[in-house]
Amino acid sequence: MDNIWSDCKGDLEEVEQHIKKSLDSEVAIITTVAHHILNGGGKRIRPLLLILSARLCAYTGGSHIALAGIVEFIHTATLLHDDVIDNEKIRRGISAARVLWGNRESILVGDYLYTLAMCQAVMMENIEVNYLLSATCRKMTEGETLQLVHNNNLELTEANYFQIIEYKTASLISACCRLGGIIAGAPDVEKNALTRFGQNLGLAFQVADDTLDYVADRKRLGKSLGKDLKEGKITLPLLHLLQNCNEKEKKSLKEIILGRKFFQKDLAYVIGLMEKHGSTHYALAQAKTFVNRAKEESSLFKDSRHRQALEAVADYVIRRDH
Repeated sequence: MDNIWSDCKGDLEEVEQHIKKSLDSEVAIITTVAHHILNGGGKRIRPLLLILSARLCAYTGGSHIALAGIVEFIHTATLLHDDVIDNEKIRRGISAARVLWGNRESILVGDYLYTLAMCQAVMMENIEVNYLLSATCRKMTEGETLQLVHNNNLELTEANYFQIIEYKTASLISACCRLGGIIAGAPDVEKNALTRFGQNLGLAFQVADDTLDYVADRKRLGKSLGKDLKEGKITLPLLHLLQNCNEKEKKSLKEIILGRKFFQKDLAYVIGLMEKHGSTHYALAQAKTFVNRAKEESSLFKDSRHRQALEAVADYVIRRDH
């Protein structure tokens, strides 16, 4: 990954410059809040995937810079809104925007970033790009709403869970990969392969992220461990545990999930049960399966350093510890 970040450093620096230049609102608080979260240490995985996908399809133009900024604006908007919905205090190891400026400000700046992204996309005058981005934003909103509807739903199925993460996370990652093919003028067979590559990668990414909530180092993760459990989100590790623990354990789990108060001892108890029943191992194995499926899609392209880089990113999303 160090080599990949280094190889794409020039393009990613241009993306950063584009992002900074785009945040030129006359309303000072919009610029302040947007800069706070955009400079908060995100890895820019989505812009990286767009850049690599474009290179894989032999793109030589310059539209990928603005487009990478657009997808980062969309992603950042979701983070601002998510922190309000989840009442989050920490984002990437620093105070969430809602803590520093308030919920209303966070929501409105998130709206601004969504609008900014769409305005810049329209200026590209590419109908295929516009259609994909608008459809993706709609899908992401549906996914977040589905997750909210299923909070504390102890009857959640794996099918429900995968639909939620496909919509809220995998859809944008998939779009990033397809966008690289679109601007390169790639044939449909290649764009479709990139779409499926990104979808599987996005599913792996979210499953791994959900698992980190129970196994990561808190400081490196940049957020509180057990956050999903506290919020009543039934993610894959917890779903597996509910399906495989005994009745006594399940009763205790239900009391923790549905209880009004949450204690650190509750998290320790749940993590202990997950170790006992292999729940985190199961979830990570599922993430690995999605990575393998992604690589099957990338195999459509001839071997090159760009294809190898995309596959390395796929491996990275389930090896990372934050």
